This record gives sequence, C-alpha cells and structure tokens, in this order.
Amino acid sequence: MKLQQFLEHHGIVKNPFAEEDAQTDPVFKEHCIVSTHHPSWDKIYGDPLEPATSVVFGEKGSGKTALRLQIAQHLGEHNRRRPDRRVFVVHYDDFNPFLDRFRDSLWGNRRAEQVLEQWMLWDHMDAILSLGVTQLVDRIVQTGQSVPGSADDAAKLDTSKLDVGKLSRHEARDLLLLAACYDRSTAEPYRVRWHRLRRALGFRTWKSWREGAIGVAVTAAILGFIVWQQQTDWLTTVWPYLFIAAGWIPWFLTFWKRFWLARGIAGNLRVLERNAGLLRKVLAHLTNDELLNQPIPNKQRTDDRFELLNKFQGLLQSLGYPSVLVLVDRLDEPHLVNGSPDKMKTLLWPMLDNKFLKHPGIGFKLLLPIEMSYFVERESRDFYQRSRLDKQNVVPTLEWTGEALYDVANARIKACAAPGKSPSLKDLFDESLGDRRLIDGIRALRVPRHLFKFLYRAISAHCNAHTDENPVWKISAAEYESTLALYRREQDAFDRGVGAG
Repeated sequence: MKLQQFLEHHGIVKNPFAEEDAQTDPVFKEHCIVSTHHPSWDKIYGDPLEPATSVVFGEKGSGKTALRLQIAQHLGEHNRRRPDRRVFVVHYDDFNPFLDRFRDSLWGNRRAEQVLEQWMLWDHMDAILSLGVTQLVDRIVQTGQSVPGSADDAAKLDTSKLDVGKLSRHEARDLLLLAACYDRSTAEPYRVRWHRLRRALGFRTWKSWREGAIGVAVTAAILGFIVWQQQTDWLTTVWPYLFIAAGWIPWFLTFWKRFWLARGIAGNLRVLERNAGLLRKVLAHLTNDELLNQPIPNKQRTDDRFELLNKFQGLLQSLGYPSVLVLVDRLDEPHLVNGSPDKMKTLLWPMLDNKFLKHPGIGFKLLLPIEMSYFVERESRDFYQRSRLDKQNVVPTLEWTGEALYDVANARIKACAAPGKSPSLKDLFDESLGDRRLIDGIRALRVPRHLFKFLYRAISAHCNAHTDENPVWKISAAEYESTLALYRREQDAFDRGVGAG
C-alpha cells in the first residue's frame, strides 16, 4: 500500500516526518515555530528587553537550529510590538567564509589544526561586526539584495527602513568608518555601495578635498604667474617645480597616511577580504580630524574591537535598537572543523571570555554540540575564571522527555492535517500498543531528529508490508517493536562511531 494512502486515511495531507533539519523544514517554519518549544525554552530565550547570554549544549538533532530560528522569530514579533525597544539580531552560524579568508591570510599551506590554533577572540569579533554592519548597511541603502550568509535570516524579520536622520555627523562618520572596514556585501561594487551609504546619511566630504585643492591652487598660481610675467624661461629652472612640489606636500602626506592605515586594516582584518587600494580611496574622503583617535582594526588585539563594538551599539541605539543578540550555531559544520570535537574546541574557546560574553547591551545564545560540554568539565580553574560560565545561564544538555517528544510529533501531525480533521500519533498505531508503551519507546530515541526518522521508517515499513488490495490502517505493536529495536541498534552503533548511522 502507498504511504500517502495510509496518511490520507488518517486525515493527514502530507508526511509530517519527511524532513529532519529545521533549516529546510516547511512544517516547522510554517506551523510549529511559534507554538512548539523545548521544555527549557523560557530559560534559553529569556527577556528580550534585557538580552542575556545562554550557553546550550545539545546532541545532533536535539533542536539547536530550531531554537535559533524560534528565537529570531520571537524577537521579530517583539520588535513589531515594541518599536521603541527593538533587538538587533545577528546570526553567526556560517563560519566558512570567515575561515576561508582567515586561512588565505596565513603564510604557507597550513593544516586545519594549525589554522584554527591561530584563531583569536578578535577574529570572532571581526566576523560578528562584519555580519552586523553589513546587515545594517543593507537596511539603510535597501539594495534589494543581501550578502550571502546567515545574517539575511535576521534581516528578513525586520525590513522597515531606518531613520538615519536621527544620526549626528559624528555617528554618520562612525557608520561610514565601520562600513569601510566591515561591510562585506557583494550586491554592488565596494566604493559604489560606500558612496550610496554616504549620500543616504547626508555626509558631505568636501573638507577632505582641502589638501588636493591646495596643490591645485599652488600649481595654478605658479603657472599663472609665469604666463603673466611672460617668463617662460623660468620653466628651465628648478624653482617653479620646487614651489609646486611644496604645494602638493600636504596631499602626499595624507595619501601616505591613508595608504599605511588601509594597509594595516587589510593586513589585520584576517577574516575579511579587503583591498588596500580601494580602502585607501574610501578613507581619503574622511579628514585627518575625523580619523584622529578613532579605533581602527589595524592591529591584532581586542581593545580596538571592543571600542568599535561600542560604536556599533551606539549607532543601533540611536536607530531604535538598544539591545543586540548574537545567535551562534552550527559550530560543527565548517569544512575546516568537519565535525571534529578537538577542532570545534579550538575554534570556540577564544569566545568563552567573560568580558566578551557579558559585554553591556549584548546577549549571546551559544547553541553548542554536546561534545563541548565534556571539554568544559575537564577544564582548569583558569578557564573557569576567564569564562565565568557560572554567570552565563548554562543549559548542560538539551534533553527531551518522552512526553515532550510525543507532543512534538502530535503538533506536526496536526499541522499536516486535512481541514476539519484532528488526527494524533496514537491513531496510527494499534490500540494494543498502549499510550504508555508508545511514549516509553519514543523516550529512548532522545531527540526530535531520531523521532522523525523512526516514525518515517515505521510508517514506510508498515505500508511496504501490505498491499493496496488488503490495506491495514493501524501499525501493529509487533511492527512497532521490531522497527524500534532495529532503529535503536543502528542508533547505538552510530553513537559508538560504528557504521554510517
């Protein structure tokens, strides 16, 4: 018998258990994202008016990505309800672009372990600032396109145009400087996008022409004087050229200052591709006074990044976002990490810094693989003093009870039900199985992903065991037990690292 035939008999229009990844699961995104939560949801989500850091450990398939999407969805709703207290959301879940650029910035053909060992806290901060600044610039210039990457998920939830008229000239300067360093959009050429932002901010740059204007004026005056005096033979002497060169000295000094500044930024922003020549041309539109004593990411240290982070927060606050939330997920997926717990630890550990995680006005939701909790348990006292995980709202494991998994399965079935129908999970199984045994078996599966795989397999196996001419509309207790036993053996083998899983 056909699987769809079995589901339609029970009033279900499409298979609720076909998808396993929340990122691409339409049932979850369209029906369950608002109403179906993990039992620890309140502790993890917290209060959007006061975003706090949470560190969550969970095994594969336990719902970490679903949590990230749910947090973003709920914050989008909060922003619509409270436009005066909005939260700016940054999705830090695609590490590959940053790691690729970071690897290219290092000398030699280095192994993944050597690359990750040189990754520091300021590299995480540069990546987060890049995602946040790019998202903010997109909102201001509204090109209709966005940088490839996970920051787009947050942008889709909040697309209203920002009132940049609230920004002072100093704040506009700060945003232009941040955009010059961190904007990574590919929607437009770098300089075109920067000038679009400058015009949107109403930031005039005529003062930056002063040194060039002095050079032109001196050159014109010398040549005009020679023509007026009709002393063309003076051009054979060195003096006119010396005077002209002296007039261009301020411009040359500014040129070299911008060049070395741009070169320092391009060389020390290790997670971004920056062309020193283009960066110099952009920075040339800012005067020496406007750049004096400003934090610049031209050194490998965190001090400048914390100041830049403060500037970014100040801009957001002026635009109606007093809080920032950074969602960190999919740490095990970058190709340099490739699921290795040791490599995950090397990449993550610089971020576990109390000064960073407790930075005022910013909350971090770290959705981490369960393997990281084992490393945390074996760490030294110095690590705990630096990270202060006791202050970070830690959820040691993203556990699911059998009853909670049963409710998740029922929620998905109801989401896929035909109009006027109200099927439940127990309707698919024979009455002899009993609710208690059904829930006890589900409990052994531990996480939603295993639950969905098992139920899909159980329904498929039942349909394959019967013909269209003699359909059976209930999965028997024996079928349930045999399929569960087989699935659990495969699950245990995968947990031990044996077989494909």
